[in-house]
Amino acid sequence: MSIVEILGVAGSLSLLAGWRLYLTILATGIAMHFGWLPLPDHLQALQILANPWVLGVAAVGTVAEFLADKVAWVDSIWDGVHSVIRPLGGALLALALVDSSDPAWQAVAFLLGGGGALLSHGAKATTRAVVNVSPEPFSNVAVSTGEDVATGGLLALAIAYPPLAIVIAVLMLIAAVIVIVALRRLLRNIKTTLKRALGDEPKAGALPPG
Repeated sequence: MSIVEILGVAGSLSLLAGWRLYLTILATGIAMHFGWLPLPDHLQALQILANPWVLGVAAVGTVAEFLADKVAWVDSIWDGVHSVIRPLGGALLALALVDSSDPAWQAVAFLLGGGGALLSHGAKATTRAVVNVSPEPFSNVAVSTGEDVATGGLLALAIAYPPLAIVIAVLMLIAAVIVIVALRRLLRNIKTTLKRALGDEPKAGALPPG
C-alpha cells in the first residue's frame, strides 16, 4: 500500500468527519466489527473504532446529530459547538492511519487531517446557515439527508478501494473550497444589497453630502 493511498484514505476520513464525525466513526466501526470492510494491515490501528464503548458513544452522537441537523438553526448551533470537535476528530482519525514509528508523518497527518476536517466543516456550516435563511421548510431536511447519504457512500468507497480514496479526498477538497468562496461572495453581495436598501451606502451616481 503506497503512501499516496494511505494519505488518500486519511484525507477522505478527515474531510468526511467535517460533515459527520459520529457517523464516520460509527460506520467504520460497525463495518469492521461485522467484517463487511476487512482492514488491510496499514489500517489495523482503526480497530479501536470497533470497541463496543466507542460504538455506543458514536451511536448516541450519530442519532443526536441526525436529529439536530434536520432542524433549522438548531443545526447551526450544533455546527458551532462542533467547530473544535470535528477538526480534532478528523486529525485523530488521520493520525491513526500512519506509521506510529514515524513522528514526522504523524505530525503531517495530524495537521492535514485537522485542516481538512476544519475546511469541510466550514463549508458545511456556511452552507447550512445560508439554507436556513430560505423561507420554505424542506431545503434543510433535503441537504441534511444528502449529507448523510454522501458520507456513508463515500466512506465505504474510501475504505474498500484505497486507490479511489485519493480521488475522493481531492474532489471533496476542491468542492469545499469552491463552496466557501461562492458562499462568501453571496453573503458579501447580500450584505451590500441590504446596506443599500437601508440607505447606509450611497447609490451609484449619488453625490456625497455637503
